[in-house]
Amino acid sequence: MDNFQTVLRFFMNQKATIGYSFMAILTIGGERVFSMVSFSCPCNHDQNFAYGLTFLLGPAAVLLVLGLFFSRRLWRLYTGCCLNPMKLCPRGNCLGCLRSFANIFTSACVAPVMWLSVALLNGTFYECAVSGLDENVVVDLFCKNKTMKCREELAQVPCDRSTLSKDERMELLLMFRAQSQILGWCIIIVAAFGGLICTCCTNCRSKVSYLQLTFWKRYVEKENERFDSFAQDYATKLAERNLQSFFENKDPEEFPFPSHKAWEEISAHYTFSRSEQCYSTLQRYVERTDRDFEKRPVLDPEHGMESL
Repeated sequence: MDNFQTVLRFFMNQKATIGYSFMAILTIGGERVFSMVSFSCPCNHDQNFAYGLTFLLGPAAVLLVLGLFFSRRLWRLYTGCCLNPMKLCPRGNCLGCLRSFANIFTSACVAPVMWLSVALLNGTFYECAVSGLDENVVVDLFCKNKTMKCREELAQVPCDRSTLSKDERMELLLMFRAQSQILGWCIIIVAAFGGLICTCCTNCRSKVSYLQLTFWKRYVEKENERFDSFAQDYATKLAERNLQSFFENKDPEEFPFPSHKAWEEISAHYTFSRSEQCYSTLQRYVERTDRDFEKRPVLDPEHGMESL
C-alpha cells in the first residue's frame, strides 16, 4: 500500500510533465495522420505554397484557439470585463493583469509550437510549400548551377512527377528536408531557451522564497480542486432544496449563500502582497471580518436575473 501511495504521489507531482508528454505524443500522431491520410501536394506553382502553408499553420492556429478556449484562467479574467473593465486591473495593478495574459497566451502556445516543430522535422508540408514559391531568391537557392528544367519543374519535385534525373530530384528533396528540419530545431531551441529565460526572470523577481512559491502553487491547485468539489456539492444541495420546496408546495428552508459582491471579489485577479499572509482572492475574502451572506437567492426585477 505504501508503495502504491508513493507511485501515486510521484505521478501527481509530475502531472504537468506527463500532460506535456501526452500532448507531444498526440501531436506526433496527429501529424503522421495528416501526412499519410489527408495531405496530397497538388504539385503546381499556383497551389503548392498555399496548400503546404495551410497544412503547416492551420492546425497550429486551431490548437492555439483551443488552448485559449479551454483556459480557465483566461475566462476568469475576461468574464464580465466588458461591463466592468476595472476587473482586469484590480487595485490598479494593470501590469500584473498583462503578465497574467502573457502567461495564459504562453501556455496556449505549447501545443502549436509542438505541432510546428514536429511538422517541420518531418518536412512534408514545408517541401510542398517552398517548392511552389516563384521568388527568384528561392528558385536560385535550390536551382543554382542547374539546368532551366529545374526552375520549371521545381513544383513537381515533391510528387515525383518531375522529368529531372533521380539524383537531381533526390538532391532537391534533401535540400527541402534539411531546411525544414533546421527551422524545426530553431523553433525548439528558441522555445526551450525562451521558457528557461522567462522562468528565471519570474523566479528572480518573485516576492517570496522558492519553498513558499512551491507552497503557493500547491495551494492554488488544491483550492481549485476543492472548489469544484464544494461547488458541485452545494449546487446539489440547493437544487434538492428548491425541488423539495416546489414539489411539496412549502416555503424553502434558509440556505446560506455568498452574495454577488463576494463572487466578484473571489473571481478577481490575485496579486500577492507582503502585508498580508494570503495566497488567493478566496483566502483574502474569508479573512475579512466584514463579509456578508445572503440567506436565499432573490430575483432582481430590474435586470431579470438572480441577485445573490
